[in-house]
Amino acid sequence: MDEPRPEDLLRELAPQVLGALVRRYGHFATAEDAVQEALLAAAAQWPKEGRPDDPRAWLITVAARRLTDLLRSEQARRRREDAVAAWTLPGDWLAPAADQPVAASDDTLVLLFMCCHPSLTPSSQIALTLRAVGGLTTPEIARAFLVPEGTMTRRITRAKQRVKDSGMRFRLPGESERAERLAAVLHVLYLIFNEGYASTSGPDLQRAELAAEAIRLARIVHRLLPEDAEVAGLLALMLLTDARRPARTGPDGALIPMAEQDRGLWNAAQIEEGIALVTGALTRGTPGPYQLQAAIAAVHDEAASAEETDWPQITALYELLLRMSGNPMVALNHAVAVAMSQGPAAGLARLERLASDERIAGDHRMYAVRAHLLEMSGDHAAAREAYEEAAGRAMSLPQQRYLHARAARLKGSD
Repeated sequence: MDEPRPEDLLRELAPQVLGALVRRYGHFATAEDAVQEALLAAAAQWPKEGRPDDPRAWLITVAARRLTDLLRSEQARRRREDAVAAWTLPGDWLAPAADQPVAASDDTLVLLFMCCHPSLTPSSQIALTLRAVGGLTTPEIARAFLVPEGTMTRRITRAKQRVKDSGMRFRLPGESERAERLAAVLHVLYLIFNEGYASTSGPDLQRAELAAEAIRLARIVHRLLPEDAEVAGLLALMLLTDARRPARTGPDGALIPMAEQDRGLWNAAQIEEGIALVTGALTRGTPGPYQLQAAIAAVHDEAASAEETDWPQITALYELLLRMSGNPMVALNHAVAVAMSQGPAAGLARLERLASDERIAGDHRMYAVRAHLLEMSGDHAAAREAYEEAAGRAMSLPQQRYLHARAARLKGSD
């Protein structure tokens, strides 16, 4: 089997190394800085000197030494030189503390729970997860989310300080708290994937590296919690959605809607894996929202053509999802499904019910759906106007170009 690429290996080892340090020494924020420096050292040294026989031990050694330096510096400023000078690393420092015998792989899940601490905002949870668990550098995260590096540095620094101030111990939360915290972890991974698959702003329609990182992290959580049906559902949803990525854009980067995509370009292996995951998850009891979304994605992916899509089944699945969630995007997608299964008038009637929902009333997607349904109904003048309004509200340049093109195509046909 081929060795993993250096960057892939470093991202895989990052949470294990951080977990080893935090479990042994605490100091999450300082340990995280030390691990980042160890990763940078590896990226610089390994290509020249060769990969060590035990990369994980190498990283832990370097990170621990750097952690020692950082703690000495920090505590020196607090006039605790004597305490730091007396601190030496024990001979068995590579092993976890005797009273905390947890496997290294479990540390990744603990880190995810820490990064998704309820005291953090969603944006801070995402940034800290990508940094501490994903192994991405601050500049990489800043570029992915199109914000200045200084802004992202401050966001991550504040997030680490909040985790420190919370007094959270490095361990899995108790049973009563675990379900809620796991839901936060899955939500963060879902947000990372969505931003990668359909960028909300900027010149590119998608950021493949973010979507790939979300899938990688979801695979880790699924490996650690193989019996959790919602974890399996989220991974399935990501795989089934990402499978269409090769067909979503043309050679010039222009958006291609699903109905017009070359389905021969879809990733068949990902579709097969995603369908197997969601099929297995749905047999474990009442399905959760990620399982239902994955089931909807599976129906789309199983259709040989747009015309063969089972829209009544998709409509029924959205109705189940609506009972669980007050999310207006679910209601918007349900309106589309209703239009495709019952006709555009029925879909437009659903949209009217959403018009008073401030969470989505001004969103470009609301106007884009209205435009599409008006075009289906034959009202091309109103459709063109709605497409132009949607384009004016969209933040993504490829989406703007696509919506303007749809509007231009209707000129002279009304």
